Amino acid sequence: MIYVVIGFLWLSICLYVILGGADFGAGIVELFTKKRARDKTKEIMYESIAPVWEANHMWLIIAIVILFVGFPEIYTTLSTYLHIPLVLMLVGIIARGTAFTFRHYDAVKDDWQHVYAQIFYFSSLLTPFFLGLIAAATVSHSINPDATGFLDLYIFSWLNWFGVAVGLFTISICAYLASVFALRETTDRLELGLMIKKSKQTMIFVVITGLLVFLTAYISDIPLVMWVFSKPLGIMATVFATISLFLILKAMNTRKLLPVRALAGFQVIMILVAATYQHNPNIILFGNGQHLSLLEHVAAPKTISALGWALLLGSLFILPFLFYLMASFSKQRKY
Repeated sequence: MIYVVIGFLWLSICLYVILGGADFGAGIVELFTKKRARDKTKEIMYESIAPVWEANHMWLIIAIVILFVGFPEIYTTLSTYLHIPLVLMLVGIIARGTAFTFRHYDAVKDDWQHVYAQIFYFSSLLTPFFLGLIAAATVSHSINPDATGFLDLYIFSWLNWFGVAVGLFTISICAYLASVFALRETTDRLELGLMIKKSKQTMIFVVITGLLVFLTAYISDIPLVMWVFSKPLGIMATVFATISLFLILKAMNTRKLLPVRALAGFQVIMILVAATYQHNPNIILFGNGQHLSLLEHVAAPKTISALGWALLLGSLFILPFLFYLMASFSKQRKY
């Protein structure tokens, strides 16, 4: 049953990165759009995130519950050493959701709309940045339980060049997902051209920030190149992600956009596989050479069994209705 629990943890993280990432990316894309095209971009992005924005944080909650119940030592370690970026990320999530709601549904359109928009933009930008910092901290050996100073324990455990690079890469991924997902929400050629341009721009940023991640990993003595390219699985995942990129470009050039969302989601999953498979099931790598493992640092067997059955039964209710929600909101168009 432990593998069922780990599988649901992996699934919830992947879905949060893909669906939540596209949600955050909507605000990022709008922020970096010229003012004359911002209203049109806003409209397209609303159509794009409508099926998922109410439900995407469910996957984050599921991941947190799995860690809290099934892997309490891992949960405690994360919430202790990384409590600052975690709190900032949660504040960003709350601020963003609140700003989106008032911005979209407020009955009175006044100067406060500008305030709501700015909160929405910058919380969309900063929240995935802190998510990237947290992810980087778990594998960069920057968390050192043997440290004694406050800065070493609670600041430099996540604030470093590699973490910043991963944070920027996460922002780029979110903007890329939002742009690609929005391609099928356009209603005319001008809108489609605008979103294709945005998608290609975000692709460039993904490549640049990805190279920056490898550069900072090398500078920080993090064996990221070895993790990704030393075994066939990592090479295959990288190749599949690259092929997906070219297929998305081909779909945009031919205006056959039916597979772009699936390809973008698959591409992100391949990136996650390439970056994490080597050190799995070790989920946290400490600076003192120790680690926390999903197979070694687990709750009691009865707890894992109960959690596994709860996840299996819960998925029977959650997943069908999630697909129904997405099918109900999504607009199916052919070009």
